Amino acid sequence: MPTVIEDFRYGLRLLRKSPAFTAVAVLTLALGIGANTAIYSLLDQAMLRLLPVIAPNQLVVLRFSGGDSGSTRSRGDNTTYFSYPMYRDLRDRNSVLSGLIATDLAQVGVQWHNQPELADAELVSGNYFDVLGLRPALGRLFVASDDVAQEANPVVVLSFNYWQQRFGLDPTIVNQSISINGHPFTILGVVRPGFHSAVAGDNPAIFAPMMMKPEVTPAWNDLEDRRSKWLNIVGRLKPGLTPEQAQAGIDPLWHSLRAEELQQQGRSSPQFRDAFLTHSHLFLDDGSKGVPRHGTISRTLLTVMAMAGLMALMSCTNVASLLLVRVARRTRETSVRYALGAQRRRLVQQLLTESLLLGLVGGAAGILLARQIAALLIPTILADNVHHLAFTTSPNLRVLAFNFGLALFVTMLFSLAPALQIRRPDVTQALKQQAAVVAGGSIYLRRATVAAQIGISLLLLLGAGLFVRTLRNLKTLDVGFISDRLLTFTIDPNFAGYRSDQTIALYQQVLEKLSRLPGVRSATLTNDPEVANNNWASNITVAGYHAAENEDMNVEWARVSARYFSTMRMPLLAGREIEERDHAGAHKVAVVNETFARRYFGEPQNTLGRYFCSGSGDVKPDIEIVGIVKDAKHTGVRSNIRRTVFTPYLQEKRLGDVSFGMTFYVRTWQSPENAEASIRYAMHELDSNLVLDRLLTMDEQIDDNLSGERTVAFLSSSFAGLGALMTAIGIYGVLAFSTAQRTREIGIRVALGATRGSVLRMILSEVAWLAGIGIATGLPLSFLLTRTIRNQLFGVSSSDPLMLAAAIAGISIVACAAAALPARRATEVDPMVALRYE
Repeated sequence: MPTVIEDFRYGLRLLRKSPAFTAVAVLTLALGIGANTAIYSLLDQAMLRLLPVIAPNQLVVLRFSGGDSGSTRSRGDNTTYFSYPMYRDLRDRNSVLSGLIATDLAQVGVQWHNQPELADAELVSGNYFDVLGLRPALGRLFVASDDVAQEANPVVVLSFNYWQQRFGLDPTIVNQSISINGHPFTILGVVRPGFHSAVAGDNPAIFAPMMMKPEVTPAWNDLEDRRSKWLNIVGRLKPGLTPEQAQAGIDPLWHSLRAEELQQQGRSSPQFRDAFLTHSHLFLDDGSKGVPRHGTISRTLLTVMAMAGLMALMSCTNVASLLLVRVARRTRETSVRYALGAQRRRLVQQLLTESLLLGLVGGAAGILLARQIAALLIPTILADNVHHLAFTTSPNLRVLAFNFGLALFVTMLFSLAPALQIRRPDVTQALKQQAAVVAGGSIYLRRATVAAQIGISLLLLLGAGLFVRTLRNLKTLDVGFISDRLLTFTIDPNFAGYRSDQTIALYQQVLEKLSRLPGVRSATLTNDPEVANNNWASNITVAGYHAAENEDMNVEWARVSARYFSTMRMPLLAGREIEERDHAGAHKVAVVNETFARRYFGEPQNTLGRYFCSGSGDVKPDIEIVGIVKDAKHTGVRSNIRRTVFTPYLQEKRLGDVSFGMTFYVRTWQSPENAEASIRYAMHELDSNLVLDRLLTMDEQIDDNLSGERTVAFLSSSFAGLGALMTAIGIYGVLAFSTAQRTREIGIRVALGATRGSVLRMILSEVAWLAGIGIATGLPLSFLLTRTIRNQLFGVSSSDPLMLAAAIAGISIVACAAAALPARRATEVDPMVALRYE
């Protein structure tokens, strides 16, 4: 123990005596560990972390296969969404699950002390907390009797985070009343800290009983509609049952329930029956991590995690290279200690102790950096979902232990390697600093680490180039409308307590008030906003078009107001746009896009005057096509163009179709940022209870839509830059050391007539060999790794020769720049001084 303490003290003195080496090594380790830990922590929360409930391994998520009918409101995989009647039947009639819960996320308007705000609410079945085995932090949670009859029990439970942020942990909040969408609800209690939702990543502020859906989602009930699928189901296995046994036991019940639904629908087509019933199965997937969600975020995190892994490998290799050079420089010290009788074990122990100190300091700095990096990444990677997702900046202890342990292991390993290569040196030559004699084969190991850094840096540079090109291609893509001087925001009257029959009048008042604002050119609205990852779709029947069997007749269907296309600057190709005269009671009209016209009528000129309608079967097409608009990106900048119809929202019979909130677009004469304050004031003046959701420019909306690509491009470029810097440091360290050891040789060459150019070529040839080996090693890996990211690229091939050439040129320039200073020093060697060099 005393020797270990002595070694620690000696190691600290040595590190203090070499501040440049210590700072570079610690910073390199901190960046590698910090970035890796931060990103892996977010990935862990998105994909790997178990739900903080009792026995999470007993939970299963229900998913079905086979054909379907009716409508589905989903945020992911449609096959994990069910109707409430189906949930109720599965809950009451199954014999393999001890409990079955239902859940759905909705946005609500909350008022507390006359302060309105938007919040996420999770509709849950009454047995939700009981099946999950959760206990309250305050008050009580729901029980089955709280969820029996519709609108009979207006109660809520608060999440711990919302209780802390909005109510300041006030213990008297229990039994007090808050307003949700204009309706009073009583607070029963608060969920314990750490639990957010049974849906992975969701972060609701409020939990409400499923039977209160009419108040939570006004104008959209669907609790008794078997053809409306909108909720997720999670079950708990009975003790002793495996998921396979439970699935085998519940599948007959599933087929029985599907047969009943098929009979109720009255559809007897053999093809539909096979798809809906014969080939349909119910699956019980692993639910220990909750209902899976946010696939796009997970893919982004996986991509960034791969780059962070390369960055961590690069940092370890860089530190290894620095340590190898440092150990070689201490050959004289090692030889003296050998001459004085030191044992190999003590020398190795000393080297490992120094490495341990570096690893501890670098790891501690990395842990501190990890929280800061995560804080930057959460709003960047998650973009507009950041308030809806339960992500924290605190790294998981398992992640910290893994990355910290890996850094220590690699650092100690590369410190041990040169120590094991040192045999008892020739003390006379060692004391003369002829390190080539005493260093043995360690020079090859140093060169190998530099070549490895060059190969990894090549991968990072190539990946960064591909992602930057992808982002550039997407940002310059024509989205089909003009985003300049365009503002957008959403208003949902339900959050302010408006009834469905009041929403149309309110929307008209908003449009009129916006149109009268100074600097506003025009205003319009839609229920299906552009480039916002929203979709409103419906099956249609087209007059004169004979659909093939099982043909997809689903189209994007947007309800819009007058002047929509002129406000959005979407070019009309034929006919007219929707106007003020297209109101309720007037002849039904629609505008369609190019893709729609070509699909059903062959040529756009054959489209005007044709008719279609919603639905299939015995329906009469009664909507006349009066205009054709140019194709535009809708769901996202990456998305494919879908067949799209635009109809006047004033002609909707079902007000529920337009009562989930409308997105307004305001085209201004002035800078849109200057109009934001006047818009907010106008809406507050109209009704102070109205909450504007996401007031931003259309350019910002498009940027948000590209947030994943922007994040990957930014981080890949950052990692590539840091990797190139680390490679330069590694090359410089090896060349500076090897050049210093060859001072006598260089002096002899100069004395015999060698020119500066020949000395320069001699030094640079070593760099060329190292770069060649690194590039030759990195190229096959680059072809393999870039193929894994080809689905994330846009407008550029994963094997693009231009980007490959640019990456090779980039790493070659880095290598030459790093070699410039040692090479210059070599050409300035004085032969007389060099011949006396020992």
